[in-house]
Amino acid sequence: MIAKFFDELTLTELYEILKSRQEVFVTEQKITCVDADDIDYRSLHCFFMDGRRVTAYLRAFYDEEKNGQDRKTVRIGRVLTLRHGNGLGRKLMEESLSVIQDKLPCAKIVMDAQKYAQGFYEKFGFRQTSGEYLEEGIVHIDMERDVTGECPPPRQAPQFPIP
Repeated sequence: MIAKFFDELTLTELYEILKSRQEVFVTEQKITCVDADDIDYRSLHCFFMDGRRVTAYLRAFYDEEKNGQDRKTVRIGRVLTLRHGNGLGRKLMEESLSVIQDKLPCAKIVMDAQKYAQGFYEKFGFRQTSGEYLEEGIVHIDMERDVTGECPPPRQAPQFPIP
């Protein structure tokens, strides 16, 4: 798994992430919203590559719009796999959840999940927290995973003596 903040991504990685997101969300699912939404700048990007191609991806970020600056809630989104039924989605979620807890300490992880994937996300400890609603013509639900006690405290920058 590769996990990088935006400014750590190579140009090739960024291009391939955007290409895979367009392939799944625009071409396959017919979603018409603007994908490049500035949230990428403050996101942790978790993905797998096969050669130069991003084959599985999600992004995670502090949910500051809904929860202010408290940094207790991380939101994941743009979850995708290019190939289905081979365990790559499971591997993406398992490894991403571990990395998120290390790099984005939090009390809970939330998402707007496509309804058909509810059972998949429940396997990772997510539970439904809303009724169904339409987003871009696709039925979604809100889901949440409590990780209180699982996340380490935020890392402090090393302190060096000033000469």
